[in-house]
Amino acid sequence: MDSDTEILAKTIYGEARGEGLTGMEAVANVIINRAKHPCWWGKNIREVCLKPQQFSCWNTDDPNREKLDSDLSAEPLFGVCRRIAVRAIKGLLPDKTKGSTHYHAVSVHPRWAAALVPNVQIGRHLFYTCT
Repeated sequence: MDSDTEILAKTIYGEARGEGLTGMEAVANVIINRAKHPCWWGKNIREVCLKPQQFSCWNTDDPNREKLDSDLSAEPLFGVCRRIAVRAIKGLLPDKTKGSTHYHAVSVHPRWAAALVPNVQIGRHLFYTCT
């Protein structure tokens, strides 16, 4: 079973490896923000990351899923994601998302975001606080 660090690192990798350091850190911020405020999305990092239909990289039909199930230890970018995960879990990662608990790519328009104003745009993602 993967540790919280590995699950968080894999989620960062699957969701934001093409978004640069700031974008990857922002995804970590969202996950940590959710874990700090237990709700329907989970009570800890593992539950938050693996909650069905929350982070698309874990969906069985997502092209990223096969990669996440493989050995990523030789991937240099996964090493970066792991270091971000360690910093996030230790509370050493500044929150670039202004407390956001949700995000989506600018290329999609989910119903849940229709009436919300984004806290910030980082790369190709919009970040929101939803309660």
